[in-house]
Amino acid sequence: MVAKRIIPCLDVFDGKTVKGINFLNLKDIGNPVEMGQYYSNEGADELVYLDISATQQGRKTFVSLVKQVATNLKIPFTVGGGIGSLQDAAILLDSGADKISINSSALGNPLLIDEISSLYGSQFVVVAIDAKQENGVWRVKSNGGTKETGRELFEWALQAQERGAGEILFTSMNQDGTKGGFAIEAIAKLDSMLTIPLIASGGAGTVQHFKDVFENGHASAALAASVFHNKEILIGDLKNYLKANNIEVRI
Repeated sequence: MVAKRIIPCLDVFDGKTVKGINFLNLKDIGNPVEMGQYYSNEGADELVYLDISATQQGRKTFVSLVKQVATNLKIPFTVGGGIGSLQDAAILLDSGADKISINSSALGNPLLIDEISSLYGSQFVVVAIDAKQENGVWRVKSNGGTKETGRELFEWALQAQERGAGEILFTSMNQDGTKGGFAIEAIAKLDSMLTIPLIASGGAGTVQHFKDVFENGHASAALAASVFHNKEILIGDLKNYLKANNIEVRI
C-alpha cells in the first residue's frame, strides 16, 4: 500500500508566508525559509511553496528565495507561481525545486502541460486547480482565485491528466481557511476519475478531517497551511493518529 502524504503549504506573498480565509484577508505569518526548515525536520513528507502574488503582479517567482528554502530541505519540494514557460520551469528546477506547480498559466495555455511533461517527465508536473462550488457546479478560477475561467473542475482535471500532469492539487475555495473539513464529495469524485495522485487542499481543521479525506475522499495526499503554521496540529501527532487508525503513513 502506498503511504499517504502530509504536505504543509507555504503561500508566499511578496516574500512572506501568508494565510487567509477563502483566499481573502491575507495575514503575514512567518519567514518561508525558517518555516520550510521546520517542516523538513518535523516529518512532513513534502513541502509546497506557492508564490501567490507572482501571477497577480505579472512577474516570475522569486528565485533567490526558492534557493534559500531549498537549501534547508531534506524532503521533496514543489514550487508554483508565475511559471509561464519551459524556461521558467527549468530555472526553478535548477534552483532546487523537485517539482513545479502550474495553475493560471496552464489554464491560459494548456499546451504548457504537454511541453513541460514531455521535456522533464510527468513526475515533475503538478497541475494546481482552485475551484469554487457555485449553484452546484465546481467552477475553476485563476489568478489566485480572482478570475473566472469558464472551466469546470472535473473536465479540466481530466484534460490536465491527459496532457501529462503527474499530480493534481485541488483546492476548494469554499473550504479554504475555514477549518471545517475538506470537500470530501468532490475529492472522492476526482479520485474515481483520475489515474494520477490527487492532493486535497482546503478546510483542514482537525486530525479527523485528515482521516476523512484519506478514508472517504481516497486522496493520495493532504495539504494544509494554517493548522500546521499555528501548531494546532503537529505533524508527528497527526501521523501517529493516522497510523493508529490503520492509514498507512511514513513515520
